[in-house]
Amino acid sequence: MNDIRLQKVHFVPKELDKGVLYVSDEYQVAVHLCACGCGCKVAIPLGPAEWRFTERGGRPSLQPSIGSGQLPCNSHYIIRDGRILWEPKMTAAQTVTGMLRDERRRQAYYEAHRPLPGFFASIWQLVRRLFGL
Repeated sequence: MNDIRLQKVHFVPKELDKGVLYVSDEYQVAVHLCACGCGCKVAIPLGPAEWRFTERGGRPSLQPSIGSGQLPCNSHYIIRDGRILWEPKMTAAQTVTGMLRDERRRQAYYEAHRPLPGFFASIWQLVRRLFGL
């Protein structure tokens, strides 16, 4: 498969069509059948700490690449402007490295966006530090 078309949905259907990227803005997820044709469902979380979905002229793009190293096919590809761009298959070690990198990216994002404590919570934290509580 070389092309994938976009279908915006509220709920992702139970049965997926080959060559269709289903995107739910409400649930921030993109789902499709693996581009290699193996039939496995690939669910991709969307958001600032996850994959980034863009659309240009009705053609979908996802960043970063989709590495299905957890699937038997080990497919690895990019969806850009509705086209499937194939990358080298991922080894088990590359899959683990990618998952750890993704987790570090998520942690860094949420740490940077953690709400600051309110005034009284800040005072309480200061008192606890000063008195070793």
